Amino acid sequence: MKIIAGIDIGNATTEVALAKIGNFGIEFLGSSLYKTTGLKGTEDNLEGVKKAISSLLTKVQLKLEDLDLIRINEATPVIGDVSMETITETIITESTMIGHNPDTPGGCGIGVGITIELDDLKNLSGDLLNEDYIVIANEDKNFLEIAKILNLEMERNIRIKGAILQRDDGVLVNNRLTIKIPIVDEVQLLEKIPKGVKCCVEVALKGRVIEKISNPYGIATIFELNPEETKKVVPLSKALIGNRSGVVIKTPQGDVKEKIIPAGNLYIKGNKSTEEVGIQEGAEKIMEKLSFLNVQDIFGEDGTNVGGMLKNVKNTMSTFTGESIDDIKIKDLLAVDTFVPQKIKGGLAGEFMLENAVGLAVMVGTEKNQMDHLAKVIKKDLGIDVEVGGVEADMAIKGALTTPGTGKPLAIIDIGAGSTDACSIDKSGRKAHTHLAGAGNMVTLLIQKELGIKDFNLAEDIKKYPLAKVESFFHIRYEDGSVEFFNEPLSPNIYAKIVLIKNGELIPIEVDATLEKIRNIRRESKRKVFVVNSKRALKKISLTKNIRDFEFVIIVGGSALDFEVPEMITEALSKYGVVAGCGNIRGTEGPRNAVATGLVLGDRV
Repeated sequence: MKIIAGIDIGNATTEVALAKIGNFGIEFLGSSLYKTTGLKGTEDNLEGVKKAISSLLTKVQLKLEDLDLIRINEATPVIGDVSMETITETIITESTMIGHNPDTPGGCGIGVGITIELDDLKNLSGDLLNEDYIVIANEDKNFLEIAKILNLEMERNIRIKGAILQRDDGVLVNNRLTIKIPIVDEVQLLEKIPKGVKCCVEVALKGRVIEKISNPYGIATIFELNPEETKKVVPLSKALIGNRSGVVIKTPQGDVKEKIIPAGNLYIKGNKSTEEVGIQEGAEKIMEKLSFLNVQDIFGEDGTNVGGMLKNVKNTMSTFTGESIDDIKIKDLLAVDTFVPQKIKGGLAGEFMLENAVGLAVMVGTEKNQMDHLAKVIKKDLGIDVEVGGVEADMAIKGALTTPGTGKPLAIIDIGAGSTDACSIDKSGRKAHTHLAGAGNMVTLLIQKELGIKDFNLAEDIKKYPLAKVESFFHIRYEDGSVEFFNEPLSPNIYAKIVLIKNGELIPIEVDATLEKIRNIRRESKRKVFVVNSKRALKKISLTKNIRDFEFVIIVGGSALDFEVPEMITEALSKYGVVAGCGNIRGTEGPRNAVATGLVLGDRV
């Protein structure tokens, strides 16, 4: 009777399966998981291996001396990295618009008139009394003074149709007016608004968004624009879409432009040719170029962000392995179109605009296998025999086949933090495998950038846990519409807030977005990475490049534990007649521990 540990050293986690093996078969004793220390396949992995083994042996009440053999996976070091390239920007010239979204604008409706300083109202006389006005009030005056002056001027029939305030006093002023007008507040650079020009202020009712000035034809109607001028206001109206309030000002030189930012070129080297594609052309074009080539290497244009990222991952790999940077190649890339909030250049109120961006994930590997050296390091430290048990993809297949109800032919998709792997086995035992860039970390980046979150860990939690809205001290409404009531009152700290349901706790999140928007961004990010990469991976391991070649697909890996990813992939693959589902390794482990289990089984499957 021998006690064997199979250890799968992954990019993010180190997993262990422990079993007794004798003449009468195999008895699995348990499994454990620990965060991988250092780059996969290097000496730094030793600490993580020791912690994972130690915790498992303690759990099953065994000692290190009881262990007869350790098998580790045969795999080359792989580094994944992600980057975000913004490819458009919005620039305002000559104070054309104020498109920010203050939390509490005053009043509602549309006001059109000539811009005028608050203190200049008292000087109006003669024909000027027949004009409509939009009043500008700076931070020198408080809400009481502003309301008093506006009421007095309205009493002498000055036609005040709207107001723009520097302070956050929109509601306070509106509450004190005898005649209600739309008011936009919190405009930081109020002094840059031109005086004596035509202006439109629009404020929507609570729960609604502006409709007139977010429509180019609405702007054309208000300002009597010709067809050529109407074309020019399209970026302006686009920048105002979704706001509850906004201001548009007509100036002779004013303009809002959407500018394409040169983000640099990618160069994809195949067997016979090298293809060039600009990041600003978008993800679809990049992936189209990639699909036609047997990729040998990918590099970026010098002096650009993407060029720097690609060089950085190669440098990191070179440092860890001691290989020349010229011998290290980037074998795959995933590009995803997305939107990121960016500050509008020339804005007067800190306006933000959702700009086009391309998210990139790359995978760099080396042919140099470090596992033999790592096996010697582990043996020297622990005093136990260590052997390299086989190619990772082969071991994953063996482990996946312990899922009840499976058999050959079979394909598995292993979704981790940094990469998406796939391998298949047919009835005769022939295997194929692939290793693709983009997985859990890429999804977290997309969520972080689209929601404008600075904290990566918060974006990671939003990816992993469902949402709810606290609607009273005694009930919450989940993102699926279901309601849960509580016997005890909830904490005032989470009242009326969006929360994550994390391990049974309600964790409030400070994100300036609705629950529906957060949920949509989370789910779309997962589809753009997990679903797209699952399809790519299956095509790569198919002899005919056709997903329909596979009858059964098992999803394994850390990201398969996600509460919605398996169903997304299952739904997407069902359109191809494929039966896909989450693995349950050994009938007990769920989607984890496939490679570690395969290492223990060795040649027995």
